Amino acid sequence: MSGDRAIEPADEHMVDAAEAGHSDTVAQPHTADEGGQMIAAEAAAARASTQENPLGKPGRRFDRRSPFMIGMAGAAGVAVTFGAIQAVLAVSQVLVLITIALFLAIGLEPAVTWLVRPWFPRWAAVTAVSVVSVVALGLFAGFLAAAIPPLVTQGGALVHNAPGYVNHLSQRYPLIGTLNTRFHLQDRLQQGLGSDPAGLIGGVLGAGRLVFSIVSETVIVAVLTCYFMADFPQVRAYFYRLFPRSRRPRAILIGDEIFVKVGGYILGNLVISLITAVLTFVWLSIFEVPYPLLLAVLVAILDLLPVVGSSVAGIIVALVALTVSLPIAVATVSFFIVLRLVEDYLLVPRIIGRTVQVPAIVTVVSVLLGGALLGIVGALLAIPVAAALLLIIRETVLPSLDER
Repeated sequence: MSGDRAIEPADEHMVDAAEAGHSDTVAQPHTADEGGQMIAAEAAAARASTQENPLGKPGRRFDRRSPFMIGMAGAAGVAVTFGAIQAVLAVSQVLVLITIALFLAIGLEPAVTWLVRPWFPRWAAVTAVSVVSVVALGLFAGFLAAAIPPLVTQGGALVHNAPGYVNHLSQRYPLIGTLNTRFHLQDRLQQGLGSDPAGLIGGVLGAGRLVFSIVSETVIVAVLTCYFMADFPQVRAYFYRLFPRSRRPRAILIGDEIFVKVGGYILGNLVISLITAVLTFVWLSIFEVPYPLLLAVLVAILDLLPVVGSSVAGIIVALVALTVSLPIAVATVSFFIVLRLVEDYLLVPRIIGRTVQVPAIVTVVSVLLGGALLGIVGALLAIPVAAALLLIIRETVLPSLDER
């Protein structure tokens, strides 16, 4: 005798109803062997499914004020916050590259927008700007390929001759001789620049890894910048849709103003740095100051740093010019003072304009904080970020505080 029980008419009706609530693509075949409780539940599911609510009406909400729910919410908040912090720390380097690419895309956006016409679509404008950028990058790479050997030669010569320069200056200028006698500058330079084969090999390997890292990160930033430029209208629209509809127009006005400030500052800063580097190279070549190309590249890099960059570059170049003669060193200091005045009162207003207006104390503090957080990248982005924060505070925070 079979162990299966006979299905009563009432059971047959329940099985038919359960089959109506049982998915055709899950756990087939559907039989009465699943158990009476399961059959009854699926029959109730079939009755709950209606045309208005195919998956049934939502049940009663959980009591969010119960101790259990409060404890679970608190524990989940702590876990999510900790996980988010760990995730940000794990991908911090990638986030820096994405930020750089986004800032570059914002900086190139005025050029793309200027090229867009009814007969010249955005993809063509992005392609044109990308091609120009790639050509400029290629020219810069060619310049570096031609300049790296002299840079290495001049840098090695500068390092090799540094103790001799200190001795020469000590004999020529009593003040430097006193400092050398008191602090043993020449001996410390010789110890610091002493040849260590193991250290030399490690330095070469480290330089190779550094070059590979710079090249790979440059390629990543270039690709991301092209994507950001191509999809900038969509990125901008999605960003503004994060704001409530009632606040969205105000967010658009403030956000577009921030984009203008960031783009104008980045491109203007790069152009001004290039101009100062060329003028420095011409000056040093005229007066036959040693290592003109190396010092010009150093000035270009340091001039990107706001407030203190050009001053530090001028001090370094003046010290090298001091090895030629005191009058040339004084003339070099005067040159950098004039160059700083030209940069502040002629180049910056004409190239960057008044798009970025940040008080001096905020500039210094933001550069220090940005440099401490993200190094050179943080120092370069500190002023546009500070300008954006000041704009947001002036337009949103201060008016609400004044109304209280």
